[in-house]
Amino acid sequence: MIRSPRTGIGLAILCLVILGSLPILSNARPADSDDLTFAVWLTLWQLLASLPLFGAELARDRRRGSAVRALQAWRGRGGLIAVVTGAMFGLSTYMYVVAAEAAGPVSLAIALQAYPIFATLVEVVFLGKRKSAGELFFTGLMIVALVYLTTEGTFRIADISWWIVFALGIPLLWSVAHVMLKRVLETTPATPNQVTVSRLAISGACLLALHAVSGDGDILAPVADPAFQRAAIVMGVAYYLELILWFHAMRHIDVSLASSVTVPAPAVTMLLATLILGESLQTYQLLAMGFVAAGMYGLVLTGARRKRTSEAPGE
Repeated sequence: MIRSPRTGIGLAILCLVILGSLPILSNARPADSDDLTFAVWLTLWQLLASLPLFGAELARDRRRGSAVRALQAWRGRGGLIAVVTGAMFGLSTYMYVVAAEAAGPVSLAIALQAYPIFATLVEVVFLGKRKSAGELFFTGLMIVALVYLTTEGTFRIADISWWIVFALGIPLLWSVAHVMLKRVLETTPATPNQVTVSRLAISGACLLALHAVSGDGDILAPVADPAFQRAAIVMGVAYYLELILWFHAMRHIDVSLASSVTVPAPAVTMLLATLILGESLQTYQLLAMGFVAAGMYGLVLTGARRKRTSEAPGE
């Protein structure tokens, strides 16, 4: 395939717009709707959106004779990883829906930028990877910015917003699950979409089980609620499109470049929250977003520099 930087950047920009819109879309559901029920339905629509490509890939794999090898990826340890990560993604989806309303879409969007912090910690603690002084500095800068956000600009423990702390659990779950799935993607013929479909199926099953245990109303009641279904469909399809667009962007540009394009996602959320929801932005949110963005760009640049150094001749 011929790499096209223009195509890759265009796809990354679409990811940026979708990422910035998701916290707003999550809150577009009816005000009296149940959080867990909405998480179940948006996961269902996300799964349905993924099936056309999944079917096409299976048909292609049958012609190539690789369908059996792809299925073997989920035997033994691979199957255990699929179940555990599927449950983690299901829980994070539920937490996303709750946090979007409780913490607010802007604070949620900023909190989600903590992903590289948790990813760095997971790689250092569990994978033994060493980080440069620059990477540690920018990670520390982001941590300070997130503490500033969670204390709503005061740095006082008494002022901690526990809903923002709750929102930080979402990128923590993502980072652990992605590290676990990375091994599957690198060592098996399973495609990113096939991994996504299996993840969504398991996530949906886990959310349904949680819903049954919690007894939060009738899961089928929203079938007759067009406003609820419209919000779930838009959120689910948008979430899936972002995943697929990101994977395709990676075919044309480096991860570092794509990541730098999507850094301003909280700014998109801020703009939409102001224009659509009429929310007023707080000074601490703007400052936290600025420092988080600086830390993100710093991590991208230092990571790219270290990669070039390691690939240099004679190293």
